[in-house]
This record gives sequence, C-alpha cells and structure tokens, in this order.
Amino acid sequence: MNTIGEPVRPSISRVMSIDIFRGLTIAVMIFVNALAEVRGLPWWTYHAPAAVEVMTYVDMVFPFFLFAVGLSLPLAIKQRLKNNSSMPLLWVHVFVRSLGLIVLGFILANAGKGDSSRMGLSGSAWALLALIAAALYLNVYPKSERFPSYALILRLIGLAGVIILFALFRRTTHSGQVAWLDSSYPEILGLIGYSYFAVALLYIPTRRWTWAPLVWFALLVGLCSLSTARIIQFPQHLPLYFWPFGNGAMPCIVMAGIVTSFIFMGTDHRSGARQILSTGTAFGVLMLAAGYALAPLGISKIRATPTWCLYSIGAGVLLFTALYWICDIKQRTQWAFLIRAGGSNTLLTYLLPDLWYFLTASLGITYLDTHFSFGWQGVAKTLVFTLVMLMAAGALTKAKVRLQL
Repeated sequence: MNTIGEPVRPSISRVMSIDIFRGLTIAVMIFVNALAEVRGLPWWTYHAPAAVEVMTYVDMVFPFFLFAVGLSLPLAIKQRLKNNSSMPLLWVHVFVRSLGLIVLGFILANAGKGDSSRMGLSGSAWALLALIAAALYLNVYPKSERFPSYALILRLIGLAGVIILFALFRRTTHSGQVAWLDSSYPEILGLIGYSYFAVALLYIPTRRWTWAPLVWFALLVGLCSLSTARIIQFPQHLPLYFWPFGNGAMPCIVMAGIVTSFIFMGTDHRSGARQILSTGTAFGVLMLAAGYALAPLGISKIRATPTWCLYSIGAGVLLFTALYWICDIKQRTQWAFLIRAGGSNTLLTYLLPDLWYFLTASLGITYLDTHFSFGWQGVAKTLVFTLVMLMAAGALTKAKVRLQL
C-alpha cells in the first residue's frame, strides 16, 4: 500500500478515480431524473428555477458529466495517438463521436414530440426503436472466428435503422404544420457532444503546452462572464452547430476537467502524492472562491452563469481529489462495486432508464407513474429504481454488452 508522500501515480491507461467519479455521477443522475417526477419534497431536491439566484445539488449533476469528459480527454487522446499517430484519423474520431452524441440527444429530445398519426407509431415506440438501432451500431462486439463479419453486419443494420427512423419522424408544430426533428434543444447528450467538439478544437492543437488548458479555461470563463453580463451578446444568437462554444459555460467546465487531469496525471512524475493532492485541493478551493467573487452576475444553471460553472467545478475537483486519494493511492475500490458499470460502460448505463421509460410507455404500463409519486414513498421508489438500473448495467456489462462512441 502506498503512503501519502510517495511519488507514485496510477497507470494512465486506467485511473480508477475517473471511472468511479463517472459512476457516482451517473448514479446520481438516474436518481435525480426519476426524483423529478415525485412531488411533495423540499425545494433543494429539484432543479432551481431560472428566476431564483440559487443552485441545488441537482444542478451540479450535468456539470459533473462535463467535468468527467475533460478528466479523461487528455488520456484518451494520448492513447489514441499512441495506437495510431494519424492526426486526420484523430479528427475523424472526434467528429464522429461528437455527431454520435448529438444524434442520441436528438432522439431523446424528440421522443415526446412525435406525431403517431403521421409516423404510424408513437413517439415512445419511435425512440425505443431508434435507441435499439443506435445500440446495434455502437455496441463493442467480441471477435468471432466462425462469423468474422457478424459485427459489421449488425452495425450496418443499426445504422440503417437509425437513418430510416429519422426519415420517418414527423411532428406537428403549434401552428399545425408538419415538421421534422426539433433541433432547438439537443438534450444533455447533444450538449456534451457540442462541448466535447468545442474543447477538442482548442485542446488538440495545443496539447503539448502544459499551460495551454489553463489559459483556455480562463478565456472560456471570461467569455461566460462577459456573455452573462451582456457585454457581448453574439453567443446567444448563434446556433451550437455553428458556434459550439455557446456562452462558454459548458466548454469551460470540460476544460477545467483537463486542467485537473494535468494536475493529477500530468507528465511530471517527480511530484509526490502529497503535492498532487495539495494542488488539487487548492485548485478546487480557488474555483469556489472565484465563483463567489462572480456571484453578482447571478447563480443559475438554467442561465449558465459563471458562478454555477465555478461552484460545480470546485465541487467536482474536491470530490475527484478525495476519490483519487481513496481509489488510486489507497487502492480501496471495493465499496464502489455497484457503480463500476456506470463508470466503465457509461453510455449504456445512461440510456438504460430511457429505454425502460420508452418500453413501458409503448406498452401502456403506467402503474409506477401513478403510484408512489409523492413524498418519501416516491424517494424510496426512486432509490429502488436507481439500484435496479445500476444492477442491470452491471449484468449487461458482464454479458459483453458495451456501448462506445
């Protein structure tokens, strides 16, 4: 067992604290998403309204996802270039991964808008089939000597299914007009895709300069602050497919994850664990202090204010610092057995609740929607649902079902 002062680091190929951070985040996400349908609970168990200058723990779940993307991005880029040094192929990977997240986001965002009279199936059934088709395309298939081409065939079937279902989609607008997909909000997965692409545009060309992520982070916080203060207003008028940076809020959280990754998994292996933990803690506290200093600009997830970003970053850094000490230095990971699938098979775990909701809606099963939906009974139901989803993710992962962009 390593002591606190020894100059050791975990292998960059697998940093357990990153997986467990992701697993904890997705477990809380499943819980709070289901809890949103329960009534009669304290105000801090829901997202804070846009007009109120406050944020709850629920408002930090999405930023933690973005932060986790930044944590793993430098390691993933380094490993991909180690396996294949082609920069064009790297950019193809970045583009395809971003597009995949955006497509999945559009499926989830449009599920409740489909017009069954025009599509021939309900929006829930459409979304269920679209996610299954996407899963066929995204699944990591084990190799087979007997049927070496089966994986390619299944992926092509999945891709064709997604294309056909997108072509079939129709909705009716408020004015009674027939329309295709609503692209105004790409859901959380789509927002992550745009943010990932935006940060990759900045990070990859400057990845060899260790100071660059911190500079980009400061500039993105500045963009968010100036946009929130309405000193500059162009970001709110540009669509994300043209300007994926938005007002700078989401990319700055991803970039903060990259800065944190450099602190803990950087190239300077001479730093001892005590110094690494001290630096991480100082960075987290500094983010909280910076958020407090910018609080006059507002505190709101919905308005994506800089204080929301910085408070979320500070909390994320401090949580990751604690996990790094527990999981990578002390090597105590047994306690996280239930969330391991969420950390290592994140996309599948993320989509499982949606697959369940779309399946039950398609079958007309509404019992759980109409029962145990108030007060602490609703909390108990939500806890059970979260545990079932995490166990299902673990079982599917053991069965070699793994989704990867």
